[in-house]
Amino acid sequence: MTTGNARQFGVFMPIAQGGWIISKTRPPVDASYALNRQVAILADELGLDFIMSMAKWRGYGGETDHWGASLESITLMSALAEVTKRVKIWCTLHTLLHNPAVAAKMITTLDEISNGRAGLNIVAGAYQGEFEQMGAWRDDLDHDQRYDLAREWIEIVKKLWSEEHVTVQGKYFTMEDCESNPKPVSRPRPDLISAGMSDKGLRFGIDAGAACFIGGRDEEELCQVSRRAKQMAAEANKPVKTFAMYSIVEGATDAEAEARALHYIEGVDVGAVKGMLASYGMLDDGRENSMIARSRQAFMSSKLVGSAETIAQKIVDTVRAADLDGMMLVFPDFVGDLKGFGERILPLVRRELGDA
Repeated sequence: MTTGNARQFGVFMPIAQGGWIISKTRPPVDASYALNRQVAILADELGLDFIMSMAKWRGYGGETDHWGASLESITLMSALAEVTKRVKIWCTLHTLLHNPAVAAKMITTLDEISNGRAGLNIVAGAYQGEFEQMGAWRDDLDHDQRYDLAREWIEIVKKLWSEEHVTVQGKYFTMEDCESNPKPVSRPRPDLISAGMSDKGLRFGIDAGAACFIGGRDEEELCQVSRRAKQMAAEANKPVKTFAMYSIVEGATDAEAEARALHYIEGVDVGAVKGMLASYGMLDDGRENSMIARSRQAFMSSKLVGSAETIAQKIVDTVRAADLDGMMLVFPDFVGDLKGFGERILPLVRRELGDA
């Protein structure tokens, strides 16, 4: 997934209305194909390593109708593979929605379209409301059981990518002399990605051979989770890579960037925030937790704010402290800010990390 010790930096694509800031004062993000095409081409030209899209099926409401409109992940990424040349093309599938034989064929097709650049972000969990609206919620599965299903799911996908005939009598899936041809172009297989903070989630990513997207309430917790994942992988004698997600808010000066971030925070869409919390099964009942505290700040991820030089140094410090293998980035203005990142920040980061 990486070459040598080079870190990877990519874009979490703006496939849903509003992007990654729940605010009435953020720049417009219309979730259009035209915008995503522009961002993908720009990321490719600027030398970023990957683009990734989520799978989203229902928005959060509020005055901004945040994420009320969204594009479908694999269809979008197949089109973006045609207009890019070098970035990895990572899409998302929910294991509760897609049969593994269908998923294997879809990712193989994306891999052929992209000439071996495909990757799959495996989502074992779900937001109940999204799945209930389409009759796909499984009341019989708890958190750990959804990961058990995902484990069986990805093992079948990997078999279909490498074997001519697959027969499985599993707990969750049955395959009878199942065939899936052609095989992926990628060797040994398309990239696998998984997000998880619990030990069960981290273990799933490690055993699946996936890079793990992680987070934390602060930098200290991020470092702890990354180290825990790598320690668990070492004990299992398996490699793992850890990635974190950040919003990049750049200004000509640190003060200008801070003022810009504050402007978005002051416009927070409280109704959409409450919709988001409800989708996670949390009510804003006065009990504080990291998600509630962060969402009140409008940003849906941790953020790095400052001048180009300040942000570059923060990235370098975080990568080194947490032993990260890369970052997935989002921006208030996915065109202007991405261009600034690629031209002013990324070269400083690569040079300092020795990845230039």
